[in-house]
Amino acid sequence: MLRKTSTGRVSGSGAAKSRASRLLAEFAGTRVNRRTFLRNSGVAATGLGLASMPLASVKKAEAAAPGNDKVEVKNSVCTFCAVGCGIKAEVQGGVWVGQEPAFDNPINVGGHCAKGAAIRDETVGERRLKYPMKLVGGKWTKISWDQALDEIGDQMLKIREESGPDSVYWLGSAKVSNEQGYLYRKFAAFWGSNNVDHQARICHSSTVAGVANTWGYGAMTNSFNDMHNSRCIITFGGNPAEAHPVSMLHILQAKERNHAPYIVVDPRFTRTAAHATEHIQPRPGTDIPVIWGLLWHIFENGWEDKQYINDRVWGIEHVREEVRKWTPEEVERVSGVPGSQLRRVARTLVTNKPVCLTWTLGMTQHTIGNNNTRAMPILQLALGNIGHAGGGTNIFRGHDNVQGCTDMGVLCDTLPAYYGLSEGAWHHWARVWGVDYDYLEKRFASKELMQTAGTPVSRWYELALMNKDEIDQPDNMRAMVFWGHSVNSLTRLPRQQEAFTKLDLLVIVDPYVPMSAIMGERTDNTYLLPASSQFETYGTVTASNRSIQWREKVVEPLFESKPDHVIMYRFAKKLGFADELFKNIEVNGEEPLVEDILREINRGFWTIGYTGQSPERLKEHMKYMHTFDRTTLRANGGPLDGEYYGLPWPCWGTAEMKHPGSPNLYDPSIPVAEGGMGFRARFGVEGPKDWGGGTLLAEGGTEGQSYPVGAEIKDGHPEFTMAMLKSLGWDKDLTAEELAAIQKIGGDKVDAVNWKTDLSGGIQRVAVKHGCAPYGNAKARTVVWTFPDPVPIHREPLYTPRRDLVADYPTYPDTRRFRLPVKYASIQQQDFAKDFPLVLSSGCLVECEGGGAKSFSNPWLAELQQDMFAQINPYDANNHNIKDGQKVVLEGPEGGTIEVKAQVTNSVARGNVWIPYHFMGRFEGKDTAAKLPEGTGPYVVGESGNIMMTYGYDSVTNIQENKVSICRIRAA
Repeated sequence: MLRKTSTGRVSGSGAAKSRASRLLAEFAGTRVNRRTFLRNSGVAATGLGLASMPLASVKKAEAAAPGNDKVEVKNSVCTFCAVGCGIKAEVQGGVWVGQEPAFDNPINVGGHCAKGAAIRDETVGERRLKYPMKLVGGKWTKISWDQALDEIGDQMLKIREESGPDSVYWLGSAKVSNEQGYLYRKFAAFWGSNNVDHQARICHSSTVAGVANTWGYGAMTNSFNDMHNSRCIITFGGNPAEAHPVSMLHILQAKERNHAPYIVVDPRFTRTAAHATEHIQPRPGTDIPVIWGLLWHIFENGWEDKQYINDRVWGIEHVREEVRKWTPEEVERVSGVPGSQLRRVARTLVTNKPVCLTWTLGMTQHTIGNNNTRAMPILQLALGNIGHAGGGTNIFRGHDNVQGCTDMGVLCDTLPAYYGLSEGAWHHWARVWGVDYDYLEKRFASKELMQTAGTPVSRWYELALMNKDEIDQPDNMRAMVFWGHSVNSLTRLPRQQEAFTKLDLLVIVDPYVPMSAIMGERTDNTYLLPASSQFETYGTVTASNRSIQWREKVVEPLFESKPDHVIMYRFAKKLGFADELFKNIEVNGEEPLVEDILREINRGFWTIGYTGQSPERLKEHMKYMHTFDRTTLRANGGPLDGEYYGLPWPCWGTAEMKHPGSPNLYDPSIPVAEGGMGFRARFGVEGPKDWGGGTLLAEGGTEGQSYPVGAEIKDGHPEFTMAMLKSLGWDKDLTAEELAAIQKIGGDKVDAVNWKTDLSGGIQRVAVKHGCAPYGNAKARTVVWTFPDPVPIHREPLYTPRRDLVADYPTYPDTRRFRLPVKYASIQQQDFAKDFPLVLSSGCLVECEGGGAKSFSNPWLAELQQDMFAQINPYDANNHNIKDGQKVVLEGPEGGTIEVKAQVTNSVARGNVWIPYHFMGRFEGKDTAAKLPEGTGPYVVGESGNIMMTYGYDSVTNIQENKVSICRIRAA
C-alpha cells in the first residue's frame, strides 16, 4: 500500500489502499476507493488504460472560494504523450475547478487515457516545486529568483571564461511549447555551443535519421485518424495500448470498421498484442531478419508493386540482394520466427492494402536503430503503401511536444527546422535573427566547433568523466542544465552518478523535482528552479501527425513558478545577450511575447513548411475544431472550409497564401495547393556510380502517381531555386518585393537562392502556383550511401546471449562520433552471456511517463501503479525458485543492480526479462528519496530499470540501446 515513511515521504508496497484513497478523496471532493476511481475514469471499462468517451470527465474540484464567478472554459492539450488529446479546462475565479476531454477535438474525440484523465493535478499538485532552492552543505534552502539567477549566471560566465562555452551543457525538453523549444535552441546558439539536446535523442532520433534519409522528412506520414482508412495495420516494436492509449481507439476503429487485420511484431505479449489478429514474437534485436523475411516472401512470389517501384523508388535491386540471404530457414535460426508465419503475414499485407505501418521505441533504441527505421519504410515502398490514405508509416511519438521540439532543432546536430550546422545554415538563421554572422561565430570557441555537432544527451556524462584529451572540445563539461528532463530515462545510471558528483554546477528547471536532483554525492552548487506547467502559459504544441494546436493559458503561474520563456529571458539578460536574442521579439516586462516568437519561427522554417501557421490561423483552428472531419481532419464547411486541422506541416508559403496544410506526406493524388506532393528531392539528381547510378528523380509520367495532380512539370524534378524559376520563365510571377528580398539574400549569386533560404516565400508561392512542391519531385531511396550500412543489415546486439551468431552478424568496429569514442566490437567480443544468460529489455507503463517525477507525484496515477517490477517467464522463475510477487535482484554485466518485485507471466518468452524504467527514489537498494526537498517527490518510489541498462549507441544518432541487454536474477 501507499505508506508514509519516517522521513515524511511516501513509498510503495503491497495492495493499493489507504493514503492514496484519502488523497484521491481530497482532490475529488469525495471519498473514493480504487475501484470507484477506475470506474469513474473509465480505465476499468476498456482494459487498455483508456478512459472511454462517455466516462472520461473528471469530477469538479471545489475552489476555496468560488463565489459567483462565471465558469470559463479554456482549450488546451494534454501534456503527456504526443497523440494531442484536447482538454476543456473549467476555470472559476482564477482557479482550475474542473476538466473534461474535448469531445469536439477531432484527434481524441472525447477520449482520454488514465494520465489524461488526471492531468489537472499536474498544475494543482501539492508535490510541485514551489520556489527556487539551493543545496547548501547537503541541505535544501529556499532562495529568491534574483539570487538563483545571479549565482548561476556568475558561475556559468566563470566556466565560460576558463573552459569555453562547450563546458556548459544545455539539456532541453520535449515538454515545453514550440515557442519555448525554439527559443531554447536559439539561446544555446547565442551562448555559443552545440552541446544542446532533448528527449528525442533517446526515443526517435534514429527514426528521424532513417526516415528523412529515405524520402525527405523524418516524421509521421499520415495521422492517427487516417488509420480509419487502413485495410491492414502492422505495428513493429510498439505498445500503443499503454504508451499512446487514445491512438489505440483509431487502430481499433479500422479493425472493426474495415475488418482490418492487425499484426503486432513484439518480443513481448502486450496489451496491444492482445488485440492483434496475428502476433509475431521475435527474439529481441532481430527486427531486420523479420522485415527481410517478410520481403523474401514478397519478392519470391512477385507480390511487390512493380509500377510504384519503377516510378518512385531508387535502389531496390540492392535490397533484393540482401533479402535473398534471409530465407525462411535463416530467419527462424536468427529470430525464432517460423517462415510459415511470415509467409502468412506477407500475404495478408499484400491482399489487404492500403497497409499502415506503425512503430515506436522497440525499433529505435538499438545500435542498429537507423537500420530498422529504414527497413520498415522499404517494406512499405515495396508494397506501394506510401503516399496513400490509409497507408504510410505512422511513427508514434512519446512526449507531448517531442515532434515540435525536434522540429525546433533542440538537438546537438542541427539548427531549427533541420537546417544542419553548415556555414550556409548559420547565415540563414543570422538573417532570420537579424544579427551578423560574425557576431554568432565569435560566440563559439571556434568556427570548427560552430559547425560541428555537439555531444548527445545519451552520452553527456562522458564529457564530464573522460580525460580531456579523449574528447573533441577544449575542456570537460563542468556545468549541466537539466531543463524539463529527468536522468532516469537515460541508460548507464551508475556511470551517470559519477558524472553528477564531478560537476561544478548543476541546474534543474522543472515543475517537479526529478531524479537528477538526487544523483551523485552532491552537497553544494545544485539549484532547483520552478518552471510553470504548460497550463500556466500559452503557445503551440505539435502532435505526432504534425498538426499544430494552440494551448490557451488556463490559470496564472502558481506559487513562485515562472514560464520557461520568462526564465530564458532572465538568463539571457544575466548572461549578456538578451538584446540580440530578443531583437525581433517584444518583451512585456520579463515575458517575451509568444506570438512574436511564433512569427519568427514562421520567418525561418521554410525547409519543413512551418511558415503558413500564423498565431491567428492556429487560434482559429482551436476555436472551430468542431468543424473538422474526424477521419480526414479536413474542415467541412465553416470559416476554415478545406483546411486540415492544425495545419500539419508542410504548410507552404506565408500565412497569406492560405495553404491548408498537408494531411498525408508524399501523396501525389491531390494537388500541391491542397496538401499533395511527391518525395523530396534531397539527395541530388543521380545516384552514385558505385551504387549503379540512375536517376533519383521520379519518372513514369503518370499524373497522380509519379507527379502530383495538376503539376505543370509532368515528371520528376529537382528542388526549386531562382535559377530554376528563370529556366521555366516563372520568375516573372514573383512580386517586386519578393524579387528584391531574393536579390538581397543572393547578392552576386542570386541564382543559388532556393526555396529554403528565400525569406520572402516567393519561390515557394510560385512553385505551388504551378502545381509543384517547392522541394522537388524525387524517388525515395533504399540505399543511404553515407551511412555505415548503406543497405540495412542485421548486426547482433553488443550484449548477446547468441554467441553462435556473432561471427555471422558482427557489430561495427569501434569508432568516434559526436566528439567521443564509441565502442562496438571491443564490447561484443567479450562473452558475458555465460554469467548473464537472460535477455533484458525495458519499456513504458500506461500510468507513468518518462522519468516519473510528474506521474508519480500525481495521487491519481500513483494509486494505479505502486511497485517497480520485472516480468519473468514462469520457466525462468521456476528455475530460479522465484514466485510471483516475490522480491528479486537483477544484476547486469556492467555492475548495475536493482531490487524489484517479480511478475511471473507468459507475456515474456523464455529467457527474457522485461522492466519499466520510470521509477525513482531508490538506487541499487538504497533510499534516495530522503535526499529530495521536503514536500516534493513521488508518492511511489522504486528503482529505475535504467540502472541495469548497458552501453550501446546507434551508429548514426547515438540513440541509446534500451531494448537488448542481458542480466541474471536471484531471489532477494
